Amino acid sequence: MSSKHDSSAMTNHETESKPEKAKHEPKKPREHYRRRTRLIHGSFATGRWDYDHHVVPPQSSSATFRLKSVHRGAEGFVEFGTETAQRAPIYIYDRLDEPTRGMLEENLAVAENGEIAVTFATGMAAISAAICMLTPMGTQVVAHRVLYGCTHSLLTNWLPRWGVAHAFCDMTDPESIVQVATKDTRVVYFETPVNPTMELIDISAVRKVVDRLNEGRPENEKISIVVDNTFATPYCQRPLELGATLVVHSLTKDIGGFGTDMGGAVIGPNRYYNLLMLYRKDFGGVLSPKNAWSILVYGLPTLAARMANQQKSALKVAEFLQKQPNVARVVYPGLPCFPQLELAKRQMHGYDGKFAPGSMLYFELKGRDGDPSASLGAGAASAAERFVDFIAEHAYTITLAVSLGQIKTLIESPYSMTHAAIPDAQKMACGLRPGGIRLSLGLEDWHDIIADLETALAVV
Repeated sequence: MSSKHDSSAMTNHETESKPEKAKHEPKKPREHYRRRTRLIHGSFATGRWDYDHHVVPPQSSSATFRLKSVHRGAEGFVEFGTETAQRAPIYIYDRLDEPTRGMLEENLAVAENGEIAVTFATGMAAISAAICMLTPMGTQVVAHRVLYGCTHSLLTNWLPRWGVAHAFCDMTDPESIVQVATKDTRVVYFETPVNPTMELIDISAVRKVVDRLNEGRPENEKISIVVDNTFATPYCQRPLELGATLVVHSLTKDIGGFGTDMGGAVIGPNRYYNLLMLYRKDFGGVLSPKNAWSILVYGLPTLAARMANQQKSALKVAEFLQKQPNVARVVYPGLPCFPQLELAKRQMHGYDGKFAPGSMLYFELKGRDGDPSASLGAGAASAAERFVDFIAEHAYTITLAVSLGQIKTLIESPYSMTHAAIPDAQKMACGLRPGGIRLSLGLEDWHDIIADLETALAVV
């Protein structure tokens, strides 16, 4: 674990005269336990908070912290406000740092096999931090042609105001990056699986292309790879192991798991820790301790158990949908017909090494027979709207709602909802159709989910 999270770091609860307290330490080093176990038990001895006698980690509920002296307060501000600080900051004010959030960050770093994690108020706050930290004025971001709508808006509406350019390409062919990258490129950004089309980007192949582009560049001009791993979660895929520079997550989704708390995270190597913390301090998108506590205590420890069951249901549902005459196509990495199955099996695997295709799927409906507009997408769009509206009104196991990764199965129409910010022509060119439907599988019995889907399909 990073020195930033070292158990020897001082906190406001320690004094020089305090006698050394016996710590509960496992006989076998924590690193020798499997990651699924470590997500539940975390770190017994943490510099963030001594909770040796707590079965459940405590929650901090203080916006500010008592200081023993002006000198200690000054020392804390100096250490936090520089990019060269070498230890966890002295606790001064929640927006800077506090223990509950710090404990979650320790465990998130373990989950992704990263050195450090820095959490934010939302997934978009984390994405903004990762990209903006790496892109001074006059630089460029190269991104995959399909992105979550708000990420697309960040790149096209906001970064240009600050002198940061963008270019899109089809990263399912990693060589396409070379065609749009310039000497000013500093970030290659993508989701995999892509939201909502479920395309996969070969992270290792992108790494090779970026390494070629980085040859001869000064260190401060090298291109970084930032991967949004929200769809896969750390349970199914760990991009840092495949060559990514940084990983971003919406903790609101599967890592949180229950749909009760928002959050985001950036995970990566030590060298970005202080800059990310400084960015968070100055822009203020900090994760609240109460949200951090829920994700630390309920969300992350149950991630493996939830994902193992949700992806079983996803495969059952995908197989069912594939057989329905009014379904045009189903896209799920676990299906034998998935176009990128070989890449999926190579890139998406759980902590046990087994194939882990995740809990998200995307499917499209056909228009009604004889509908002359079906080929243009209007017929399929009408069918999808009738289908989803019926689900919203009559289904018990499926909920019409945005977001994803909850214990409840969620359905939505990304073309007109989550991806509305992307121009229609661009969506159509990228394979995002008006009749497309995104389904996030929860923990309901898959028989019941299929029954609700079957009833709804009968009205299309």
